[in-house]
Order: sequence, then C-alpha cells, then structure tokens
Amino acid sequence: MKIALLGYGKMGKIIEKIATDRKHEIVLKIDQDNQHELTAENLQLADVAIEFSTPHTVLGNIEHCLNAGVPVIVGTTGWYSNIQQLKEQYERSSTAMLYATNFSVGVNIFFHVNKVLAKLMNNYPYYDVQIEEIHHTQKLDSPSGTAITIAEGIIDNLDSKKDWVNVLTADGAENSDDNVKGDQLLIESFRIDGVPGTHTVIYDSEIDSIEFKHTAHNRNGFALGAVLAAEWIQGKTGFYSVNDMFDFK
Repeated sequence: MKIALLGYGKMGKIIEKIATDRKHEIVLKIDQDNQHELTAENLQLADVAIEFSTPHTVLGNIEHCLNAGVPVIVGTTGWYSNIQQLKEQYERSSTAMLYATNFSVGVNIFFHVNKVLAKLMNNYPYYDVQIEEIHHTQKLDSPSGTAITIAEGIIDNLDSKKDWVNVLTADGAENSDDNVKGDQLLIESFRIDGVPGTHTVIYDSEIDSIEFKHTAHNRNGFALGAVLAAEWIQGKTGFYSVNDMFDFK
C-alpha cells in the first residue's frame, strides 16, 4: 500500500516507521515547509492519505484528498463542527474518509467499556462523575478529542448528565469549577510536559470513588491504529468513524 502523510511532525514520523515496518511505502510527506507539493497529481500516487496536521490545516487537507479521489484517514482533532458537511460530501463521492478522536486499540476498548459503565451507573444516582485528561503542553485543543468522545459516551448513557463543560489548567494555574451545574459533566484538562495522554473517568460518592483510567505510554498505539485504519479503508467509499472499524458488540 502506498501512503501519503499529511503532517510530518512527531506523529507523522512514528506512522512512517510503523507503516514501513508493515511493508507499506510512503510516497508523499507534507509539512508546513512544502505545502506547495500537496497537489492532486502527487496525492494520486498514493492509495491512501493519513492526516495528522493541525486544526488550522486539516480541513484544507481533507478537501485536497476529496478532490483527488484519494481516501483519507484523519487523526487531527479540533474540527468536528464540520462533520455533517463532510459526511454529506463523502456520501456523494466515490472515495472515502475515516476519522477518529483516537486510533489506539486500547482507547477504543476504553470508549466501549465507558458506555457500558455509564449505563450501569444509572442504578446508583448517589455517584457523581467527572473526567480528567492530561496531555503534553504542545496539545493545541482543549479538551482533547478523546475526552470529548468519553464525555459523549457518558452523556448518551447516563441520564443525569446533559452536556459537558471544560476547565483547563496549564503551567500550574488553578481554575475553579464552582460554576459547573449538576447536569453538566466536568472535563478537567491538564497540560504537563512529556505526557502523551492520560484519561480518567471518576465516579465519586460520600462512600467511595471508582476510577476508570487509560494511560498512553507513548504515541505508538495511536500511530498503529491509524495504519490499521488505512489498511481497513481500502476498497470502501463513504464516510466512516473508527467505530465502524472496531465494531464492538
């Protein structure tokens, strides 16, 4: 399989190594210094594009892939207000797109169990719930896309929560969560150097606390999942999320 990498930072380089280890070929690498090489002609050298750039460039990169007829795997977060528009475009197209807030196999297992747990906790209303997420200080969006997916899984299955609210703490600053309403799900975001990603769901009562946690030791799990998605999307058309690939029952 021939792959175009759209975004060649830390994640792009890890994806390159994992892809080549799996006997795939990287035929195009795009970063901020060679955007002029992102053309339909160059994209069409690839069987699939893997997009890990920035929230500011992701939509333009997706459009280039759509126009070139090249399927794209999107791991960049911070653009989800455009999901419905892109879904409609891809459903009319002859190519495909798959996106994820997190491609890690472990995280997607976490997503599934999180929904099951939230539904179970309807039977125990004396527990309140919140989410904590920790990422490196270079993380551009807050809360993380992964934390939003976790929150949506809780809100869709736990009757007491209707929407989420985010509090960001960076560089040792302290923020107050006093304004969080009872039916709002608090996401506390922390930015600490050197942390690939840690997400914790906390159910707390006067009696005890239950913590459900995923800790990424490095970025390799995210990269492997993106390559697996690129393999999975071959021959498909339309708009997909990572849920379609894992298809947990």
